[in-house]
Amino acid sequence: MYDLRQLLPRTSDWRLLLGGSLIAIALLIVIATFLPLLWQEVTYYNQGKSVPKVGSAQEKNSQSKEASHEEILVPVDEEFGIVIPKIRANSRIHADVDWQDASVYQKILQTGVAQARGTSTPDNPGNMFLFSHSGVDFYEAARYNAEFYLLGKLEVGDEIDVFYKGQKYLYTVRETKTVNPDEIEYINNPGKAKTVTLMTCWPAGTTYKRLIVIADQTTP
Repeated sequence: MYDLRQLLPRTSDWRLLLGGSLIAIALLIVIATFLPLLWQEVTYYNQGKSVPKVGSAQEKNSQSKEASHEEILVPVDEEFGIVIPKIRANSRIHADVDWQDASVYQKILQTGVAQARGTSTPDNPGNMFLFSHSGVDFYEAARYNAEFYLLGKLEVGDEIDVFYKGQKYLYTVRETKTVNPDEIEYINNPGKAKTVTLMTCWPAGTTYKRLIVIADQTTP
């Protein structure tokens, strides 16, 4: 007579299998979480000091054969979009987003960055405030904050391009700083000057601080 217990895996084998499976699942989660952010870091490192030009789809299509080797970064949305050539950020902008209602902006920011309600647009005087998600962990940072993840690489004098209703507006970085989460005076900054303020969480994946980038609109 066969001893059925001999046909069943030993308890230690099941534990090893379960432990290995849990480790594999954990590794997959880590890879899926950090891959978008790691990819941006690697891309930024590999590009060196090379910064592409920014232009519309029409400009790229009309590019001469002699200049066809030159990289042109085309915005994903020319009606309302932002391109930051130094870090190759390229995202649509969602207009008039209620920055005080997390249930609203969390859904919106899955597909782009947001213009805070009540702030200006590139064709009018005043400050346009653009923000990405302030994730509570690295998982949310990868989901919502990837476009502005490398914002800390920007320096004074760097270029930011905003497309609005088919027209390109050029901005030059004037200042970068980290501030406390409750410092919201940067959102509404009325005045005659045309500026853009970018905000993201800092360090990425935390709610500890906010990284602020302020840029002035300049003539191309």
